[in-house]
Amino acid sequence: MNLKDEPAYVGRHCGGNPYDVTPELAAFYADALDDHNPQWAEVAPPLLFHSECYKFLGEWYLKNLFGNLHAQQDWEFFAPIPIGAPVQTRSTIISRYAKRGRDYVVNETDVCDAEGRLLVRGRTYQSFLPPKQTEADGFVVDAGSAKKKTPRPPFPTATGADLAPVKKTVDERRCWMFSGPGANYHTDREQAKKLGFPTIVVQGMMSTCFVSQVMGDHFGMGWIQGGKMSAKLTNVLWVDESVTTHAKVREEQPEGERTRVFCDVWAEKDDGTRILIGDASALR
Repeated sequence: MNLKDEPAYVGRHCGGNPYDVTPELAAFYADALDDHNPQWAEVAPPLLFHSECYKFLGEWYLKNLFGNLHAQQDWEFFAPIPIGAPVQTRSTIISRYAKRGRDYVVNETDVCDAEGRLLVRGRTYQSFLPPKQTEADGFVVDAGSAKKKTPRPPFPTATGADLAPVKKTVDERRCWMFSGPGANYHTDREQAKKLGFPTIVVQGMMSTCFVSQVMGDHFGMGWIQGGKMSAKLTNVLWVDESVTTHAKVREEQPEGERTRVFCDVWAEKDDGTRILIGDASALR
């Protein structure tokens, strides 16, 4: 097959953008996420470019957008993003596979400094329904069906100390600041219905930013420079719902002259529904 006939092939370079990391850009993130860490005066939040991969949708998304979902998100932080410095992003398809009736495409997006040094790497796992499934099939998921998902094994299994949790209520303003400014299914109710959802779906990236806030508040620079996260997005968070994000220490291991602390992380609604589970680690 000619690769030009199938745009979502492994190895495809999807694009990249230059940015200046201004104080205003960092302040907008802090306002949108309600994450006012004093460190943001000197370095940018590590997930400042949380949604950069979505700047290249036409290069890696499959054609059937009805019912597409963000399934998993991995992050690695290698060095701080300095305020006032230029950075360059690059986006690449690194994997594609089928699982449980859905097609998955994995996009790897890097943020590098002016010398090409890798600062942040994200891997976004997006799942798509087969082309035959369309709007005629009704909502892909709603509040009722979301609660009927197959129960997962007990989680967390960590038995160590709890880190301080963060609780957020995600209203339309927060959705717009995080996923706007355009109208899409993360910012607009009518756009959500067109893609098979009854109301605004809170962008999955936001939940990973809440995990980053919990880890960053506790570990500081040990999270910004050396932090890792792998999170499965297990259920839908709808607009106007509240979510609390937790981390619990699982184990510690030596890493050179420092110690890596591994945590179980999860985010849950007020009714106990888990929307994210996974693991994260930072240096101490």
